[in-house]
Parts: sequence; structure tokens; C-alpha cells
Amino acid sequence: MTQAQPLLIDTEYQYLSDALALQKKAYLEAPMPSVGYRQSMLDKLHNAVLEYKDRLVAAINDDFSNRCESETLLSEILPLFDAIAYNRKRIKKWVKPQRRHAPLMLQPAAVSVTYQPLGVIGIVVPWNFPVFLGLSPLVYAFAAGNRAMIKTSEFAPRASVVIKQMIEAYFSAEEVLIVEGGVDVSTEFTRLPFDHLVFTGATEIGKHVMRAAADNLVPVTLELGGKSPVIIHDSFPIAEAAKRLAFGKCMNAGQICVSPDYILCPRDKVNTFVSEFRKRIEAAYPSFKDNKDWTGIINERQLSRLQGVLKDAEEKGARILPINPASETFEGTRKMPVTMVLNATEDMRILQEELFGPLLPILPYDDLDEAISYVNARPRPLALYYFDYDKARGQHIVENTHSGGVCINDTLSHVMSDDVPFGGIGPSGMGHYHGKEGFLNFSKAKAVVAKGKIYMNDRVGPPWGRLMYRSLMLMLALKLKKRKV
Repeated sequence: MTQAQPLLIDTEYQYLSDALALQKKAYLEAPMPSVGYRQSMLDKLHNAVLEYKDRLVAAINDDFSNRCESETLLSEILPLFDAIAYNRKRIKKWVKPQRRHAPLMLQPAAVSVTYQPLGVIGIVVPWNFPVFLGLSPLVYAFAAGNRAMIKTSEFAPRASVVIKQMIEAYFSAEEVLIVEGGVDVSTEFTRLPFDHLVFTGATEIGKHVMRAAADNLVPVTLELGGKSPVIIHDSFPIAEAAKRLAFGKCMNAGQICVSPDYILCPRDKVNTFVSEFRKRIEAAYPSFKDNKDWTGIINERQLSRLQGVLKDAEEKGARILPINPASETFEGTRKMPVTMVLNATEDMRILQEELFGPLLPILPYDDLDEAISYVNARPRPLALYYFDYDKARGQHIVENTHSGGVCINDTLSHVMSDDVPFGGIGPSGMGHYHGKEGFLNFSKAKAVVAKGKIYMNDRVGPPWGRLMYRSLMLMLALKLKKRKV
């Protein structure tokens, strides 16, 4: 494990380096925590979230100008409890050394893999799910026996304050440390020589994070995003697709890294989809402006960006279809209605940028191969959604497209499944957490070869040509025969 080095920066940020040094020192004093200790850390986190649940919900509501309690509970709090319980139950099994095969040349020997904590994990949290995306990596870091420093988002300042109060009430600075601050602090945080760094956020910022980590050869897990596509097969009931997509697209007003970004719909069913999708949205949200069930946009900057994307599309010929059943105006608020976009073209920002909001381009296609080719011609997304009851075609989509994860006949749900890895590929990220892969991600798989009293090398080594050596060469000759292909 690398030792913490003083930062070559202004002394204003020296506290970050000092905090990391404190945690690394604590780790070296207990480099292989017991199963019981790891479970106790998860138990403390469980109790902390339980005690601060209402304060977290209220803070997130304030940060977004509005986000209903039910949505926060379903998307942030309950999945976190599930992850804690899932890991707590399995740590004992995961930490056991795994026996592996010993090749003939090494025998007699015992070959195994020991999973050792990495040390100190740095976690950079985005604003869209400040609790779940900050503490979910912490759960897996704890399960693997690590300590952590967490940089909260300055764009969710109220949630950040409550998270800091909660962590400090239950953990020492040697176990978990919350770091607050703006872009300057985030920049210096990513330059620290952690033993692993987790970043969740935009792809472009992820590139800067990876460059900063490279200076200290810090391995990274990048959970980015991209334009997660939806393909609706011609055989799938359009009303059913609209119903299921409306739920996924409206969660957090589309401010999710795996939110459905655009829809590939059979050409002759686009108008039907538009009609059915509108019905579903209007039934769920008869109004938007003062509706406590509809989440606000996180800040004015993001609202302005989304408005700019729509304006760009309209000026270049797209058809803008806002769903506004109460005919409201939204000036002076951070509310924005769900808006469908037709006739979008590749020169528009709406097909170039990750939308991260309640905008939904609908693109027509004529056959499934065309839809697959469209997806494959673009950067690999974090998620792909396919609607089709035919299992063979579903498997064809899984095998012939690349994405971080896939949902068939649903959206978002793979993120909530604790027993499968979550992570991107290429522009949408690298590395995983969730599932056993999360434990492995924050562990060093250390190869161990142990030999006993019998030492066969004396009978094989120089002078070469002794019986044991000749026997080995004979066995090798049998392995070197060509095989039919």
C-alpha cells in the first residue's frame, strides 16, 4: 500500500492529506479486520441512516426545491438498507480464502487466493442521489474491510450537511470522513493517493478524475452515464411500454444516470406511443408546478441547460411536445414538465448530450437490426432497455449490444438488484460495485502458494537431466501435441 504523501498544493488543502494519512495509519494497525468488525461497521451505518432518515429526506427535498418523501425512500433509503443487509449476510463467505488448483510443477503445494482490504477508499458523490450514491459504495468498502473518505456534492448542500452530521455521530475520522467544499476541494480530493477512488458523475469530468488519479497510480471506479437507449419491439403492446417507461423516466424528473434517454420506436407506432405516454404522465401528474410528487431541477444552471437543449432542438426543426395538463407556466420555479421531442436530428444537442432531465426524444425505426445498429454506432451507454416478451430476441439484444447493464421490459431496476454488479463500459464508466463484484472491487485478490516439508525442486533443478526432470519433460511432451481445430 502506498504511503500518504504531502500534497504539492496550497496549505489550505493540507487537511485532506493529513486526514488520509490518519486513515492509512489506522489501516496499517489493523490491515485485515475481522468479519465481526466489518459487520459492526455495517450495523452502525444501518443505525445511522435509520436515525437520520427523516432529516435526510427533508434535506434532499430542500436541495431539489421539491422531491417527495416516497421517491427518496424508494430510490435512496430503502435500497441502502437492502445493500447493508445483503453484504452483512455474505461477508463471512466472501472473506474465506479460495482454494485453487496447484499445477504439477508446483506440487506438493496449497494454492489459494486471499481477499485483503485495499486500505482507504475515496468516494466522490454526485448531486442527484446524494445519499444512495455516497453511502452505497461505502457499504461495499466496509464489507471488504476498508476505511473511506467521502467528498459530498456542493450542489446538494443541505443533504451534505446532514450526511456529515450523521457520519460524525456514528464514526470516527479514522473510519469515515466527510469532506465538503466546491470544485477546488473536489479537484484536490481526486489528487490524493487513495488505495482506490470511486467517482460518480459526468463523463467529461470523469476523464479529469482519471487523469488526476493516474499521477498516483490510483485505481478508479468510474460510474458515468451517457445516453441510455430504449428499444421497443414491434410486437410489444405500446400502451404497456408507455406505462412502464413513464415510471422510469419520471423518477427524480429524469435526473438519473440510467434514466431512459431516447426511445427507438417502430415507425408506424410513434403516434400511438406519444398518445399513450401522454395519458400515463397526465394520470400520474395532473399538474407539475405545485405538485409535491414532481421533483424539481436541482439548480438554475441545470434548468438553463435543459431549456437550452430544447431551444436548440426547436430552432433546428424538431417538434416539441410538452405534457402540461394544467397549462401552467413555470417562471420563478425549478419545475419543468415532461417533454417529448419528435423529428430530432443528429446536429441537435438533444441527440448529442446526456439529457439528465425530463426530456424524451422519440426516434422511429423500421426493423430491429436498424435499431441495434443505431445503438452500436454510438458511445456505449450505462444502461439499455428493451421491450419484448420474446426471450430469444431479448437474448439477441443482450449479446449484440454493449452497455453497462440491461433491463428487459423495465427500466432502472438493475440498479436496485444487490446481487448483480453495477457499472459502465467505455464512455459510461469502468469497474463495478454492488453484488460480490463490489466486494472484489475493493479487495486485493492476493495469490498465496504454500509449501510444506517436502520440497521437490531439489529433485528437478541442476544438475539438469535427473529422473524427476526427465519425467516432467515427458509429461510436457504429451501436452505439446497439436490439437484439431
